[in-house]
Amino acid sequence: MHPVYAIADNMITSLGFTTQENITKINQEISGVHQHQIEHISPTPFYGSLVDNKELNNQFNTISATEHGKNTKLEKLFILSIHKALSKTDIKLSDPNTLLILSSTKGSIDILEGAYKNQLPDNRLDMGTMAKHIGAYFGYPRPPIVVSNACISGVLAQIIGARYIRSGQADHVVVAGGDISSAFTVSGFQSLKAISDDRCKPYDENRAGINLGEACATVLLSKQPNNLNEQIRLLGGASSNDANHISGPSRTGEGLYIAIEKSLKASSYSATDIDYISAHGTATLYNDEMESKAFARTNLLDVPTNSLKGYFGHTLGAAGVTESIVAMNSLRKNRLYKSLGLEKLGVSNPMTIITNTEDKQLNTCLKTASGFGGCNAALVFQKI
Repeated sequence: MHPVYAIADNMITSLGFTTQENITKINQEISGVHQHQIEHISPTPFYGSLVDNKELNNQFNTISATEHGKNTKLEKLFILSIHKALSKTDIKLSDPNTLLILSSTKGSIDILEGAYKNQLPDNRLDMGTMAKHIGAYFGYPRPPIVVSNACISGVLAQIIGARYIRSGQADHVVVAGGDISSAFTVSGFQSLKAISDDRCKPYDENRAGINLGEACATVLLSKQPNNLNEQIRLLGGASSNDANHISGPSRTGEGLYIAIEKSLKASSYSATDIDYISAHGTATLYNDEMESKAFARTNLLDVPTNSLKGYFGHTLGAAGVTESIVAMNSLRKNRLYKSLGLEKLGVSNPMTIITNTEDKQLNTCLKTASGFGGCNAALVFQKI
């Protein structure tokens, strides 16, 4: 089977429009989560992480071909992020040996809210139609693959992409994940009483819920390494479903436990081989506790762990890709980034949460994700 390398990437979040801009802010422990008063999203103030619309339009207009037509905000994010990532390589989406995979939980949900009334057809709300529109911009000759499996979508998309390369069905895979904040998403989480009225506090005893964020991130996978001194390989990955509840995770961590165990086995690794965990860490009462149980069951409690939700919120379908890119950067730079918001550990198992940004020799990382409907995923990265 072919090895799988991560050879280029891009992140667009509230912290910046390039990976380096985001990493610089994270290294400085700067949060992109702020209080917003935007009536078309929420009638009351809310804490969230939003992309700068003016800057998005400015940057998009520098690359957009006018004949491509009008685009939704999310389509602009996808096109811009993919363009920035591809520009670092000679890979073309028009190449028949290159695949395009998009991950999202809601797609251009703002169409449902009338944001483009009389400007775009309603069928662009369909994620398959949206994906074809994005692919067409790059001359992609077939319908892109769409992964929409709640909050594990970004991790799962990378696992699927890696399998295409390992099996010889593709030479390169472009994986992009994106979601935006909208009245639909904010009101939905508000109805579950899952949104914090302050910046989120993953794993803290006083955590009160999530902050929603919007972002788009792209990672280019290839069977060939790039010219960097330190290569990042995607090793084993796996997904599972605990079928516990439509929104609540397993109280025993069963689903995440299975995903981690299968990922380690597929990587020919054991828990003692993992140097760092980039966890899901939504700052909800049940998610964080579930994760602590899963990490205890897999003997990973002593491994340095962080949640990145304090930097750019929960970016839903973008989270798995965005956080994976930060994790890869941690491996390359041998740097552990602080998990923002923790004051006193508030889960039943003694996780080793990173409380200060610091340097440490790193070679392997476990990325985990969990989501509604009992879905879970895990992926192992290796620096070589």
